[in-house]
Amino acid sequence: MAVEVVGHSDDAASEETAHPRQVSKFTRWYRSPLFNVIIVGLISFTQPGIWNALNSTGAGGQQVPYLVNGANSLTFGIMVFGCSLFAILANKIGLKWVLIIGTLGYAPYSASLYVNNRYGVEWFVLLGGALCGIAASALWASEGAIALGYGEVKDRGKFTGIWLGLRELGQLIGASIQLSLNAHDGNKGKVSYTTYLVLIGLQCAGLPLALLISPPGKIIHRNGHRTADPGKHQTVLGEFRKLWGLLKRKQVYLLIPILVGFQWNGTYLGIYLTNYFSVRSRTLGSLVSGVVATCANIFWGWFLDQRWFSRPALAKGTWFFFATFMLALFGWQVANERLYAASAPKITLDWETPGFGRGFASMVLMRFMNESHYMFTYWLMGTFFDDLETLTLGVGIIRSFESIGSCLAFGIGAAQVTPMVNLAIAFAMFGLTLPFTSWAVFLVPVRPELGRKELDDSSSGKLESDPVEVGKAAEAIDGPHP
Repeated sequence: MAVEVVGHSDDAASEETAHPRQVSKFTRWYRSPLFNVIIVGLISFTQPGIWNALNSTGAGGQQVPYLVNGANSLTFGIMVFGCSLFAILANKIGLKWVLIIGTLGYAPYSASLYVNNRYGVEWFVLLGGALCGIAASALWASEGAIALGYGEVKDRGKFTGIWLGLRELGQLIGASIQLSLNAHDGNKGKVSYTTYLVLIGLQCAGLPLALLISPPGKIIHRNGHRTADPGKHQTVLGEFRKLWGLLKRKQVYLLIPILVGFQWNGTYLGIYLTNYFSVRSRTLGSLVSGVVATCANIFWGWFLDQRWFSRPALAKGTWFFFATFMLALFGWQVANERLYAASAPKITLDWETPGFGRGFASMVLMRFMNESHYMFTYWLMGTFFDDLETLTLGVGIIRSFESIGSCLAFGIGAAQVTPMVNLAIAFAMFGLTLPFTSWAVFLVPVRPELGRKELDDSSSGKLESDPVEVGKAAEAIDGPHP
C-alpha cells in the first residue's frame, strides 16, 4: 500500500520533523477533515435529523401540540446550560467522547413519543425530553466544533454545508417514511405509530458512527500538518474563564439576540401545521422542509466560500438579504394566520384543497430561511476565530443561547395561547435582532486570524483593535484577502 510522510504539530513538532512518520493513503483519508465532517453529518442525520423529521410534522406527530411542546421546552431548558458545560468538557476530555455522549438520548425521546402515541403514557414524554436535553447538549457542543474547527478556513462554508446538509437527510428519509405510511389520511389527527419504530431504529445507528471520529490531534490535512489538540494542558476552571472572556467579546455578545430570537417561528410553524393541515399534508410539509433545508445548506455552503467578495462585504450583503426577506415573509404569514383563524367552519388544508399552495408555500419559505440562518451564524463565528479551542467554546455559546430562545418559544407553545400570539411574538423577536446583528456583521474581519489576534490581545490586557483598521493594515502588507 502506498504511504506518505506526515508531520505533527503541537509540543512534539521538532521531534516529528526529525523523525517523520509514514501513513497509508487509507489512514490519510480516514484521518482527513472531510471524512470526519461527513461522519459528523451522518451522526447528525440519525439524531437531530430524525428529531426534526418528527417535529416538522407538527407536535412530534401528535394530534395536539401541548405535551410535546412542553417536553421540547424541557429539552432546550437543559441545553441552556448544558451546551456551554459540554463545550468546556470537550476541551478537557476530548470532542470524540462528548460526541459519543450526545448519541445516547435521542432514541429514548422518540420511544417516548411512540409510547404516548400508542398507549397514551405522558410521563415518559417528559423523561424522554430530559434525556434528549442532556444528549443534545453534548452533541450540539461537539458536532459544530468538529465541522468548523477540523478543516481549513477556506473550507468552512463547504464543511458546514456538508454537516447541516447531511443532518437534513435525516428529515428527508424520516419524512418520506412518514408520508408513505400516512399518504391516505386526508384528515387531521396524529401520525401512525409504526412511523416511530422505523425512526427509532435509524437513531440507534448514531453510537457506532461516533466511534469512527478521530481526535483533533490525529487529523491530517492536505498539506500534511495536524490540528492542535485543545485538550492538552487544559483545566476546567481555565476553560470557564476563557468562556466568560469570549462571551464578553462584542463579536459574540452582539449575536445573542439573533441566537435567541430568530427561530421562534419554528414553534409557531409546528402549531400552524397542527391546526390547519391534514395528516398527510403535515408529513408532506416535513418532507419538503427537508428538501428546502438541504438546498439552503448546499447553496450557502458554496456561496459563503466564494472569493468574489471580501468576507466583510459578503457578511453585510447576506444579512441585508436575510433581514429584508424575513420581514416580507412575516407579513405574508400574518395575513395567512388571520385568514385561517377567522374561517368558519374551521379549515383543514389538504393538497387537494383549493388554496393549499398559499398556506403551504409560506411555511416552506420560512423553513428555508431558518436553515439559512443556521449556516450564517456558524459562518459568522468562523470569520471571527480560527483555533479549535475558541471555536469549541464559541459553538457552546451559540447553542446555549439558541436553546434559551427555543426553550421560551416551546414554553409559550405549551401554554395554549392562540397561534396569532405565537406569531406576533416571533415577529417581534426577529425585529429585536436587526440592529444588533447588523452591528455584528460590520465587525467581520478580512481573515479569521485577525479576529483571533484581537481576542489574544484583549486577554493580554492590550487595547482592542478596530477590525476594519486591522484589515486595512493587513492589505497594505500582503495584499487584499477575500
